[in-house]
Amino acid sequence: MKRVRVVLAAPAAADVEARRDSRDYLHLPLERSVGAVAPGPAPGRGAVAVAIDVLRATTSLSVAFSNGAARVLPAGTVAEGFRLRDQHPGALLCGEREGKKVPGFDLGNSPFEYSREVVAGRTLLFASTNGSQALRHAVGADRRLLAAFVNVTATAERLANAEEVWLVAAGKLGRFALEDAACAGWLMRSLRARGFDAAGPAARIAEALAPPDAAAVRALLEGCSHGRYLRSLGAGFARDVEFCARVDAIGSAFEV
Repeated sequence: MKRVRVVLAAPAAADVEARRDSRDYLHLPLERSVGAVAPGPAPGRGAVAVAIDVLRATTSLSVAFSNGAARVLPAGTVAEGFRLRDQHPGALLCGEREGKKVPGFDLGNSPFEYSREVVAGRTLLFASTNGSQALRHAVGADRRLLAAFVNVTATAERLANAEEVWLVAAGKLGRFALEDAACAGWLMRSLRARGFDAAGPAARIAEALAPPDAAAVRALLEGCSHGRYLRSLGAGFARDVEFCARVDAIGSAFEV
């Protein structure tokens, strides 16, 4: 039987304190109530894993691949990112901490930074706070895909022939994040229509959180804790949130 498992939050990065954000007013009651989530087992051989960090890593990386990026190597920490750059001359060092580009990095985590002129043919060394951790948590799977709302239908279609799918929601600092669980739920709903079964309570929780339509996706991303935090940083970040809410803006799913 085809089945889908969901990881509700990846482990926190080793160089980031895994705690509740100090801006407590940004947290929704649901996110506060779920809080820290033990990631549980990681996907292994025979599985297809899907990393999901809607705001903004897997959105930005999907844009990068659609614009011709060659590959991405996730770094668990900022220091590891700098070490990888020493090992891969010509690669672009990308990522963020607290949503902002790390000093000394080439790119941050905005989808608008990953234009064809910048990334075509390049290797991306990616050290984001949460998305990189989701990719690393899925390293044991046979295949790893990137998913976000911008390519959610293409991702479901790419998974149609898989037997075991793991949806790895990045979360935030090892804690539940509504937008990632909701995107996993949208995929869960699409895969169930293709004959998959929800394996375990996390998959059923995610499916229950799936937005009903594109308008609800935008409302969710603008209203969720991290969406509100990003929008508080300025107009450029608000534009990022708006872009991340564009359901099926990209017609392809990408493997890393």
